[in-house]
Amino acid sequence: MKQQLHNYLNRYVTFSEEEVNLFYNYLTPKTFQKKEYLLKEGDLCKDKFFITEGLVRIYKIDLKGKEKIAHFGIENWWTTNMESYILEQPSQLYIQALENTSVLSISKTNLEKAFKKLPKLERMFRIITENMFVAIERKNELYMKFSGKDRYQNLVDRIPDFAQRVPQYMIASYLDITPEYLSEIRKNK
Repeated sequence: MKQQLHNYLNRYVTFSEEEVNLFYNYLTPKTFQKKEYLLKEGDLCKDKFFITEGLVRIYKIDLKGKEKIAHFGIENWWTTNMESYILEQPSQLYIQALENTSVLSISKTNLEKAFKKLPKLERMFRIITENMFVAIERKNELYMKFSGKDRYQNLVDRIPDFAQRVPQYMIASYLDITPEYLSEIRKNK
């Protein structure tokens, strides 16, 4: 886990082994079984999670009782409910493991302590946050400009093995299309 984290951190900012060890001391390894929740609606999101192995979905239940998947998290991605985490308000979202999942978790308090000890860590998280906003803008653009078929193709092109790891109805929810339409898209490929 530590080497995986080191490789990840160095994608953004160069960290020495000593610096990675220092940061690692602020992290807590956790494991979640398939279908177990990292966060439930109504709970306060106290942690950011670095996924070392596995897959999670982040979703909410709409007014009609239907699941709406906002996004997924896979290996080497950070995930959290930013609104709940930053504003310290109850979560409106669920984060659920879709596979047996291992994470390195960090509380807001420990992250602030780590920022003070390793200022370049704050720079790294700024870069990650900027990349996240770019990804959100791209997703919004895809939804506005392209058909469900094109959105699916974009997802498969960006993360090739993803479609095999996630149930079809969840991909349909994420792409905001019906499972039947997704089935038709996949059949006609």
